[in-house]
This record gives sequence, C-alpha cells and structure tokens, in this order.
Amino acid sequence: MEDIDTPRVVPGSADEILRALQRYGLEWDGEVLWQSRRTARYEEALDRLRAAGIVYDCACSRADLHRAASAPVDAEAVYPGTCRHGLPPGRPARAVRFRSPEATIAFDDLVCGRVEEDVARQTGDFVVRRADGLFAYQLAVVVDDAEQGVTQVVRGADLLASTARQIALQQALGYPTPSYAHVPLVTNADGSKLGKRDGALPLPTLDDARVRESLVAALRHIGLQSETLGEALVEFGLRRPEPPQSNAG
Repeated sequence: MEDIDTPRVVPGSADEILRALQRYGLEWDGEVLWQSRRTARYEEALDRLRAAGIVYDCACSRADLHRAASAPVDAEAVYPGTCRHGLPPGRPARAVRFRSPEATIAFDDLVCGRVEEDVARQTGDFVVRRADGLFAYQLAVVVDDAEQGVTQVVRGADLLASTARQIALQQALGYPTPSYAHVPLVTNADGSKLGKRDGALPLPTLDDARVRESLVAALRHIGLQSETLGEALVEFGLRRPEPPQSNAG
C-alpha cells in the first residue's frame, strides 16, 4: 500500500482500494505491506547508498531550484548540481539526492516499446529523502518491489517517466530489474488524468454483472480488447471458462 506520503493520506481510502481490488479479482500473496510502516527498510537502503557515495545531502529549496532552472517553472527542471560537491557555506542539509549515473538507461516496455533515458542529463540528481524527512516514492517502491520478489510491474503510463530513475536505483542497490508494462490512462479532453476531482465516479463493487461490465469497458477504452479480453476476465476470476462440448449422442 503506497501510503509513504502520510500527510496526504485520506483516512479510509486504503481500505476502499483493497476492497475494490478484491472485488475485481486481484489478489495478493501474503500480508499487505504498508510503506508508512517500512521506514527502517528504506533507511537501511539509504545507508547502503551513502556508504557507497551514491547519495549526498542537499540544501536547495524549491525557490532555489526555480531560480536556477533553465526550464519553465511549470516544467520538471533538471537539477543543476548545486550541492553535488558539498553544501554551500552556512546552508543546512534539507533533502538527500541520488547521484544519477552518466549513462543511458534502456528498457523494453511491454506496451510502450523501447524506452531510453539519460537520467543525469534529462533529470539530474533526484531526491530520495525529502526535506520533511519522508522517503521519496522512487526509493520506497524500488525497495518494496525487490523485497517482495516482484518480477512484473503493470501500472499507468503516468509513471513511465519514473522508470529509468527506479532502474538506476535498482542497479545501485544490486536489485534485479522487473519487466514493465505501462498502460494508457483515461484522460480528460485536455489530456490530463481523469480523477475524482473531475467528477469521475468510483468503481462499482457490489454487483457481479456491473463488475464485469465496467472491467470490459475500461479495458476497451484504453485499447486492450479483442481476443485478449476474454482471457483477462478468466485470469481475473470474473468469468469461468466454458465447459468443453460433448460429442456423445
């Protein structure tokens, strides 16, 4: 359960997510792990990175980064490396950043195809522990996937841009890299991700027929249809295979 950003967690939302997953036939092995309870594991990973000299303290605030950015304020700016060689005089540490490797990271996404990114040039050194003391999503999810033995990651296309950073962390920590499939998102007319604040209705979870119908509609809407649709329903436990026809007279 990705609740690492505790100040933004809505009470009761995690239980709703788990109920919806169960209703749609998605199950898990063993107990559910909660990121908010795994701080010690992330701390251990950060200590390993620090011992290897791959992370460093950063004093930069958001205002500092905006002033130094070459990109527009509304774009994701590349970190300029202000604190890469030490904190500026008189400035206390705020966040912790990962030293991005100066190499192209490439992977074959099962939906999006070949993806290549030079993280150092396109993103720069990125935060693994925030100024408020919370661990960043990038580090938390890498540690979680490795410790749970995750071999395949299927998630929304909005996280495609995070994948190269996560692979860089996997390589630095000696973790295996899973295969990735980033599926299309349902968006508004302006291309932004559809969410509750846009009036999107919650998934129906009470009636079997509506569960099947909504799953079929969702898969078709994002382009996953044709012969794979029936197989997906069987896999999700929402439709039983038809019994073989008997040729007996």
